[in-house]
Parts: sequence; C-alpha cells; structure tokens
Amino acid sequence: MAAVNRIIRRSGGQRDSESAAEELAEVFEEKSLEIVSEVTTMAEHAGRKTVRDEDVRLAVRE
Repeated sequence: MAAVNRIIRRSGGQRDSESAAEELAEVFEEKSLEIVSEVTTMAEHAGRKTVRDEDVRLAVRE
C-alpha cells in the first residue's frame, strides 16, 4: 500500500485516505490483469511462450 500512497503523493496529492489508496490499488490490479491477459495472448499468437517488453508496450497503447 505504501507504493500506492507514494504514487498519489508524486501526482500532487497532499494527503490521501486509506480507502482511496485501497481503491486505487484494486484498480491497478484489475488493469494489470487485463494487460497481462492481452500480452499473453499476443505472445502465444506470435508463437512464443515468453512475453516481451514490446508486447506490454503495444498492449498498453491499445
């Protein structure tokens, strides 16, 4: 949770509630799972078992 609090502060937030940080952490996790699923599919489609950084960049851009 400390990492999420750091992100909030670095983005200009002076203070944040614990519930806000928890909600943001849940959003990060959900979005990360979506990206990982897409990236894994992209690697498999390319005939690879290994996910590459290019796959992640492409998935995030879409």
